[in-house]
Amino acid sequence: MTKVMTLIVAYENISDLDKTFYTFETEMLDELYLAGASVAGFKFGEIVSARDLLYGAILPSGGDATNALAELVGGSEEGFAELMNAKVEELRLKNTHFVTASGLHHPDHYSTCHDMAIILEYAVSDPFMKKILSTYRYTTAPTAQHPEGIQLTSTMFSRMTGEEVEGLYIQGGKTGYTNEALNCLCSFAANCREDEADYTFPQYILVTAHASGEYTPVYDAFAVYKRFCQG
Repeated sequence: MTKVMTLIVAYENISDLDKTFYTFETEMLDELYLAGASVAGFKFGEIVSARDLLYGAILPSGGDATNALAELVGGSEEGFAELMNAKVEELRLKNTHFVTASGLHHPDHYSTCHDMAIILEYAVSDPFMKKILSTYRYTTAPTAQHPEGIQLTSTMFSRMTGEEVEGLYIQGGKTGYTNEALNCLCSFAANCREDEADYTFPQYILVTAHASGEYTPVYDAFAVYKRFCQG
């Protein structure tokens, strides 16, 4: 779920998403592989736009994308974390501190469900960030390494298909997982139909964490939305 804050900080500090590019280097990709981080699938030498990096960070929860954004915006992950924590202060969050852009475990990297709800609410107040967090599938621009682009799929929507809540549409969100935090999910929804979701402002924000099973946060979200938020 850290990557929602990464989305915010990167988006607000890049003036042109289609004219800002990052070239991937072997060292960074190798570090992510050794850490067991999830990745979007960018390759050594690949030149990727900031727009594609934002989608790569959110949909498949790509650590390659978040680390690239950190270097683009902050010069390093440490520099980017300073910007993240400046945003924490701006949002007046009391129990949040960031060390990484990817959300990989660190003893000084922490948040709460309450603070994450505020972060998500802030993100979806912007139409472009809401669009990214609401996207099921997205294909990156063609590159030499991926001539047809990379098809990115939302880890949240891929787990939430096949069930509905009467009178309510779950518009988007972000999954999260580390060995320490276990399975997490932040999502937003509104009392609307699917065809109305793009232009309907979210009415509900739900954040859960530390679930034992991969699908447990999904079942919990459906249960909470059905009990409290049906239209």
